[in-house]
Amino acid sequence: MARVTVEDCIDKVDSPYELVLVAKERATQLNSGIEPSVEKDNDKNTVIALREIANENVKTSELTDSAVYKLRKHIEQVDDLSEEDEDIGDDFENLYKGEISKSGAPILPSKRARKNPEKIQVSKEDLAELQNADAPQSNDVPNEEVGVEESNEVSLDEIAENDQQDADNSENSEQ
Repeated sequence: MARVTVEDCIDKVDSPYELVLVAKERATQLNSGIEPSVEKDNDKNTVIALREIANENVKTSELTDSAVYKLRKHIEQVDDLSEEDEDIGDDFENLYKGEISKSGAPILPSKRARKNPEKIQVSKEDLAELQNADAPQSNDVPNEEVGVEESNEVSLDEIAENDQQDADNSENSEQ
């Protein structure tokens, strides 16, 4: 076949519109690097695609399905969920633990974290450095009275309380 005409290909598909769709899809495949099933003969990919359709070297139904699949905006997904996947799903009750705002909306964990800040833990060594830098006379106070926990960590709240007590003690001793 020296020249490919639309009449040679139209018999292989249902309508001229489907021919355009199928030829475009096959030309796209050829542009992406798929080897043609006919010789190139110095032709462009659109002509090669029409020659393949005319010779019935490609299945038009597969090309139609491929073209329609690419044009879909919403691609249907097949759900192959096993019983194990269903058990692992999100559990609203365990995730939010029943905290609900006055408006009835659930309070997200990120909002709860902002509402209740965590206490910063300070080690004994850091606390000793802070105390030595602030007031060298506080070395006379034993660590048990300062409020240092056994786990070598002290919260900033405890440091603030200790500083407040030290300030109160120094005011009382000055009077």
